[in-house]
Amino acid sequence: MATASTASVDHLRTDHLVQNLGERALLGGVVTFTAQGIKFVLNLTSAAVLGRLLNPNDFGVVGMVLAITGLLALFKDAGLSTATIQREQVTQNQVSNLFWLNILFGAVICLLSFAVAPLVAWFYHDPRLTRIMWLLSLTFLITATTVQHQALLTRQMRFTALAVIDVASMLAGVILGASLALLGFQYWALVGMQLSVAVVTLILTWMASGWSPTAPKRNSDVRSLVNFGLHLTVADLVGCMTANTDSMMIGRSFGASALGLYSRASVLLSRPISQVITPIAAVLVPVLSRLQSDPVRYRRTFLKVYDALVFVTFPCAAVGLVVAEPVVLLVLGPKWKDAVPLFAGFALVAITAPLTYVPSWLFMSQGRGRDQLYSYLIAGPVTVLAYLFGLHWGPLGVVIALAIANPAVLLPVVYYVAGRSGPVRAADMWSGFFAFLPCWGAAYAASSLVHRYIVHTPAIVQLAVCVPVSLAAAFCAALCLKRPRSTVLDAREGMTFVLEMFAKRNRA
Repeated sequence: MATASTASVDHLRTDHLVQNLGERALLGGVVTFTAQGIKFVLNLTSAAVLGRLLNPNDFGVVGMVLAITGLLALFKDAGLSTATIQREQVTQNQVSNLFWLNILFGAVICLLSFAVAPLVAWFYHDPRLTRIMWLLSLTFLITATTVQHQALLTRQMRFTALAVIDVASMLAGVILGASLALLGFQYWALVGMQLSVAVVTLILTWMASGWSPTAPKRNSDVRSLVNFGLHLTVADLVGCMTANTDSMMIGRSFGASALGLYSRASVLLSRPISQVITPIAAVLVPVLSRLQSDPVRYRRTFLKVYDALVFVTFPCAAVGLVVAEPVVLLVLGPKWKDAVPLFAGFALVAITAPLTYVPSWLFMSQGRGRDQLYSYLIAGPVTVLAYLFGLHWGPLGVVIALAIANPAVLLPVVYYVAGRSGPVRAADMWSGFFAFLPCWGAAYAASSLVHRYIVHTPAIVQLAVCVPVSLAAAFCAALCLKRPRSTVLDAREGMTFVLEMFAKRNRA
């Protein structure tokens, strides 16, 4: 009994992580970004393979369902994973009670999704959606059983285990999806991919975690954790409704094929963005949570990561706007040429889209769920109105409306709310945004100039020339500016430190 109790404590304590926190964060970042690089290759491969085996209608019909299930999926977590990660002290009884709450939420959402499937099919005028949604409903219950286990892995900063789980589950999904598509299962290949990822994640997470829940107990003081999670959940619901409204509008107004083009163009850009944002959040939120009592170090750590994010995303967004056509033709194939203007529009969205996630790291690490909810309640409805306005000009109009709404509405609101309290102010983030904006201009100008002379060459040649030129121009611009130059020097020091650490480990 004593051994089990000791094991539970080991899974929950974090005091030992404060020592060498910077080293843990850097090494965790390397592992996590390496995993995201592998996932990027897998995503690109699956997009290329499935884009040739399936048609826009197949992606559109599943995209219609995912727009709804994406909203429902928020409730299986209920923000309770973030509550476990953020809290400085948690007990076995608290985490166990949260585990059973996640199971309850997952079961309720599974049943609700199953029940509303016929209504979704009626809304979209497509009876195929009923059976698709019935099958995808199972993912809610499956993933609910992994919420607290993954939260504990993150809390313990066990980034290698989390990386292996992510890569292995995605690989299993890609293999199954491609196999089903080859066998002629059409859109069911995409459904099978989703289910496979959920099942493999469940198995590997439980194996890696080693933590076991106990029976629910009263008087475990989970109310504050649930309240924090509730605010995050409602905020995420508003954010997800805002993010998915465009897909629902386009699917309803223009049909599955139009939505298929729109969703594939979005995924080509949003997947790489998420594979930058996800590992940063996975490492940074637990690190900042451990630094709550040290505001100077907290602010310095956050701003270094923020500046690095801006420096990476601006040049990539610039070159994406220039090489939209070769990217779409190379990855998806000629039959997806109608997605080219949509991809170019999303490249404009990508200038600010990654930065809209940044304030949530402050809210989560500081336990400010209420503030996150307020910011989303203000920005969300305005963004939906922008979608409605852009819908008049079709899917491309929706993309352009989003590109305008992000910097005009969403960023100012969330930055203002995030900067009202805590060590980081809105001015800190805005000054970083404008300091790096010349890097976007340099990258766009250089790649656009070069692209004029090679526009008639094969797509692979255009990418091979424009991407390095764009990144080199952004790098040169950074060296000429004070704050971007500091980011470059910090990145060099961090890489040197990581290489030295790996060298020491290899010698040991």
